[in-house]
Amino acid sequence: MKIRDIDHITLTVTDLDATLRFYHEVFDMPIIESDDGRQSVLCGKQEIKFQLIDHPHKPLAGVPTVGAADFCIIVKDPLEDVKNHLASYYVPLIAGPVERNGAHGKMTSLYVNDPDNNLIEVSEYN
Repeated sequence: MKIRDIDHITLTVTDLDATLRFYHEVFDMPIIESDDGRQSVLCGKQEIKFQLIDHPHKPLAGVPTVGAADFCIIVKDPLEDVKNHLASYYVPLIAGPVERNGAHGKMTSLYVNDPDNNLIEVSEYN
């Protein structure tokens, strides 16, 4: 088997409107809608799907939990610009900038939480 990519991840959330607004406004991810009316956001070539804690989509993980995700997005902008952008939306930094190892080498990262306390690592490769 040869794995090519990750297509999407699904986050369990408490408030879909607040979540869509956060990812769209703060990270400028376009909101997309599937044929069944489900809304998600486009993150580069991948999709971040959302399911409400009280209305999960089947099949589902063993125990869908709000705030359990921890994922990394890669930005093209300098991290100092990203830091200023996050501050303009009153998104507090959890940590960073810090040096990390990513899938393709050394990177510098900032950490923030989304409205459900999922941890988002925002990184640029060095």
